[in-house]
Amino acid sequence: MDENLDRTLDAVGPRLKQLRQRRNITLTGLAEETGISASTLSRLEAGLRRPTLEQMLPLARAHNVTIDELVDAPPTGDPRINLRPIAAGDGSTILPLTRRPGGIQAYKFVLPAGDRVPDLRTHEGYDWVYVLNGTLRLVLGNNDLTLQPGEAAEFDTRTPHWFGATSSGPVEFLSLIGRQGERAHVRATPNPGAPH
Repeated sequence: MDENLDRTLDAVGPRLKQLRQRRNITLTGLAEETGISASTLSRLEAGLRRPTLEQMLPLARAHNVTIDELVDAPPTGDPRINLRPIAAGDGSTILPLTRRPGGIQAYKFVLPAGDRVPDLRTHEGYDWVYVLNGTLRLVLGNNDLTLQPGEAAEFDTRTPHWFGATSSGPVEFLSLIGRQGERAHVRATPNPGAPH
């Protein structure tokens, strides 16, 4: 076998362990997400077993990375993010705009027009939204807000919340989601010392 291929495959185990630990998920939790047994995952992470393509696909999906990132493929020099839309059953589309695990994640959401009944959710983290087109309905705790293009909101996601479009048409918005305490830093006024 090619020596470079050996080195690449040998490095997958520690990378898998690092990705799992960054997500703060147990082997058992990852086994439930991927359908790969916890004992197999343990052997893969320890380098006692080399991953097959059938194992790498669900692992890459679970860790929200590409297979290239999983095996640390050399960069191609193309900085574009390969946008792979995720279609939800309710007609909405989610476009992941970042591909690195951990840290703040960016998404573009396109929600179809409609007057849906809000289903408020909570989770750890902090969210920042910016409306591109249409009207965004944001139910946040006891507040029922509408945001127009150019308007933004940020909030602690432990507060029950829900996003939706209105009957006036679809809505497109950007969302930055970070772990608890990671907030988007928006500069409201120019820094006098910054170059123009």
